[in-house]
Amino acid sequence: MFSVSEEILEALKRSGIDVVVGIPSFNNASTIRYVAETAAEGILKFFDGKGVIINSDGGSTDGTKEAFMSSDTKEIQKISFVYRGVPGKGSAMRAVFELASRVDAKAIVFLDSDLRSVQPWWVERLAKPIVMDLADYVSPYYIRHKYDATITNHICYPMTAMLYGKKIRQPIGGDFGVGKKAYELYLVAPDNVWESNVARFGIDIWMTTMAVANGLRVMQAALGAKVHDVKDPGKHLGPMFRQVVSTLFALMVDFEHVWKDVKGVEEVEIYGDMPEVELEEIVVDLENLVAKAKDGVKQYRTKLESFIKKELLDEVEESGILNVDEWIEIVFHFAKKFKRTRDEEIVDMMVPMYFARVAGFVKSTQDLTTDEAEKVVEEQLSEFVSKKDYLMSIWF
Repeated sequence: MFSVSEEILEALKRSGIDVVVGIPSFNNASTIRYVAETAAEGILKFFDGKGVIINSDGGSTDGTKEAFMSSDTKEIQKISFVYRGVPGKGSAMRAVFELASRVDAKAIVFLDSDLRSVQPWWVERLAKPIVMDLADYVSPYYIRHKYDATITNHICYPMTAMLYGKKIRQPIGGDFGVGKKAYELYLVAPDNVWESNVARFGIDIWMTTMAVANGLRVMQAALGAKVHDVKDPGKHLGPMFRQVVSTLFALMVDFEHVWKDVKGVEEVEIYGDMPEVELEEIVVDLENLVAKAKDGVKQYRTKLESFIKKELLDEVEESGILNVDEWIEIVFHFAKKFKRTRDEEIVDMMVPMYFARVAGFVKSTQDLTTDEAEKVVEEQLSEFVSKKDYLMSIWF
């Protein structure tokens, strides 16, 4: 999965690596230098320099590797390679798991290559609980604009919490701390896993779910704001939705023996204090979301009628908007349909429903602050949890 000389690997192992910072990338020349230099500061300040920075690249053509290698990481060694495998973030991260295993690293910190808000102390927050043997897996805890992270807010967060009983606010946040128990668990996954959507954007939800479902110790790290290359949900997030949600649903099938017995939701400890933050404004094209929701239902109407109530389809085709109760019912029925077929087209048909739910959320929170909108997200989670018995009734 990666190409690094045996001499370098042996030298790293002898030096004693506490932290590997992995930066997956694809055409991120404008941002990766800052991420690498910030990571180096974190390793120097908080881990006595006992670390290495790895750029696992997907074949960038914009000078990403050159920007990374020209970064000033002081005495912290940096390595860049083009990973081998299915193109995608997951394949990039798998290569970092393998390298970390070869050098016997205590922890991996993954940082997105388009981050503009990363600070040196992020490395400490994500890795220290693992190095101190307090956790095996650390997920990020950010303050995000109310219209950022729509896939997280409306499906991954409530479904992960409801299913597995752990209130992990950012299960697909992008920046994670991964301990040895976790990365060794990931490395024994069969090859067909790495040929699926896990190799793409499904990797984050897969890592989080594997950690929780296998009983690993999980914490969250307070990281402040996440400022990155934000995408409008109606214009850019369709492919990501398909990859993430198909992975989420596949894991529901694999771990139904775990989540069927889970009752309620537990808080997950947050490491560190949350700093005060200022968020960049995000503008969502509501009219576009509504139009795409309506058009998508029209496109898939015949197939959708086989498992979604006619009145729900009528509602979306007419208004382009879904309320919370309607959305939860739709998510559960799509999950059940996916269980029966394992057909990713099912998730394609769900995309216009996702647009309709985001449109409903945007419309109802336009006059709310981000803090106020967060309460709406929490209320939605409570509704998911209250309806778990209904999921059980249609699932088994």
